[in-house]
Amino acid sequence: MRKLIYSMTVSLDGFIAGPGGDITWSAPDRELHLFHNREVRELGVQLCGRRLYETMLYWETPEAWAGDPEHVEFAEIWRATPKIVFSRTLQAPEGNYTLAERDIAEEVARLRREPGKDIAVGGATLAADCARLNLIDEYRLFISPIVLGSGTPYFPPLDEPIELELIETKRFGSRVVYVRYRRP
Repeated sequence: MRKLIYSMTVSLDGFIAGPGGDITWSAPDRELHLFHNREVRELGVQLCGRRLYETMLYWETPEAWAGDPEHVEFAEIWRATPKIVFSRTLQAPEGNYTLAERDIAEEVARLRREPGKDIAVGGATLAADCARLNLIDEYRLFISPIVLGSGTPYFPPLDEPIELELIETKRFGSRVVYVRYRRP
């Protein structure tokens, strides 16, 4: 069965964005970007909320990222990956995006029944909903050596703890540490 994966860069104190939504601190270097490219290539579909959709539209515009080979590679992979957007306000998404026709639990159940590569979820609000519904099979954190003090948390407040088991770690030259956990 396909897994649902939540993967984001996170500050040492647990935030995926700083105050005001700032993510400039999380820009990957070349080594990390190439690692992300390999991970995204292994996905069958990406679930995202409206804000992540708007952020990732950058990769639909070749003149914005042309020049860096790892950026070109990522854009090609990203643009080819089917994406489902969960939004109450978006009418007609651009690129390889479709609007969700079901709630998140129903959509994940439908996708898990289909053959194919794993499913990713991105965007703080949508991932928080998935975590609260206990839908996430793997948590992949790219821990950046910065303390933000406040912002958008990686993990939402939960009613019950989530038991996890460490299955992989990797240290990058940029001092970012990758940790991969799964539900036992």
